[in-house]
Amino acid sequence: MIYVIINTSDVSSINFSQVHETSASTLRYNIAGTKSIVKFTGSTPSLLSGKTQYNHSQILSILDDPDGEWRYVEEYD
Repeated sequence: MIYVIINTSDVSSINFSQVHETSASTLRYNIAGTKSIVKFTGSTPSLLSGKTQYNHSQILSILDDPDGEWRYVEEYD
């Protein structure tokens, strides 16, 4: 599986038959709602060509960064 971070302005251009997600609502968005992660296998979809590609462990490091823009912090009473 290959992961690519895109700007949300590109979401409307995704050909969902070329990626693992099925619609814009199944994408993972960052906290600010400005970026999204798209997953694919095989040939790189044209929209994602030239963008940085990550493997599973690399994307997990990005998502798990406590100072990053993807982490959701839950508050407990």
